[in-house]
Amino acid sequence: MIEELLEESKSNLDHFFSTVNISHFTKIIDICANCKGFVICMGIGKSGIIAEKIASTLASTGTKALYLATSNFLHGDIGIVSENDIVLMFSKSGSSEELITLIPFIRRKKARVIGITSHEASCLAKEADCHLCLPVCKELCAFDLVPTTSTQVQLVFGDILATSLMRKRAFTLDDYALNHPIGAIGRKLTLTVNDLMVQGENIPFCYPEDSLRDVLFELTQKRCGALVVVDQKQHLQGIFTDGDLRRSLQKYGSEVLYQSMQHLMTQSVTSVESQTLAWDAMKKMQQNIHKWVMVTPVLENKVVIGLLRMHDIIRAGLS
Repeated sequence: MIEELLEESKSNLDHFFSTVNISHFTKIIDICANCKGFVICMGIGKSGIIAEKIASTLASTGTKALYLATSNFLHGDIGIVSENDIVLMFSKSGSSEELITLIPFIRRKKARVIGITSHEASCLAKEADCHLCLPVCKELCAFDLVPTTSTQVQLVFGDILATSLMRKRAFTLDDYALNHPIGAIGRKLTLTVNDLMVQGENIPFCYPEDSLRDVLFELTQKRCGALVVVDQKQHLQGIFTDGDLRRSLQKYGSEVLYQSMQHLMTQSVTSVESQTLAWDAMKKMQQNIHKWVMVTPVLENKVVIGLLRMHDIIRAGLS
């Protein structure tokens, strides 16, 4: 049954993609791109929910957009509408009276009305200043009633509209980060290595000539899972991790305590810079899927200024 529904859903969407009028689609995008005010989205029922989602996507990607509920529109919300605005009305049938009755009042505010329906000859299509038909051959519902395919194509329209406007306005990753300052997206785009790294006196340093016996206390006290081996100018020489300790114990036994760090350390070290996005640093540390780097030195002009731990990246909610 699932395979059959997936195939039917694909067929319904293929019909939309092969029959939608590209020139009409382009015209709507151009109108929205040149809008000097708000792109206001409205709809009834399921189309209203889709309209709200589209308005949210537009607003988060650089377009001045908002959703207005039809039930409140004539009870004060119309006050926000101006002649610089565009009102997108979503309705599969195009015959929703709740929407159509609003058009004269919107015209008095000199805003433009764009009808987004699935019926070319609908009342909304005729009354609107501009119309786009989103062709639907059949709802996925067995009764061809429940909004399924029709809401899918509305979402496709909204996503293409938002993405097109992003490109037209050269919307950047930095712009996106400004609109998503918190949450997982915001952290990925704004949190840097400098925000998470161990620094100052908390960095477990040692020198190549030190013996393991001399620095074992530093390794355990700082609780970073590693020692950063540096020269007198604090230039990185290597790293010695808890894993290196276990392997050295297996190889040398108790004699490992008298081995120099230069002899025990790993010289090939993954490092990052302090202004690197923590998300990018994590991807670098996970580059080898068979052996993740759990701690990495942070460098600035070849000098070690910090230590980044995978534990802190995960705790920050980036994984």
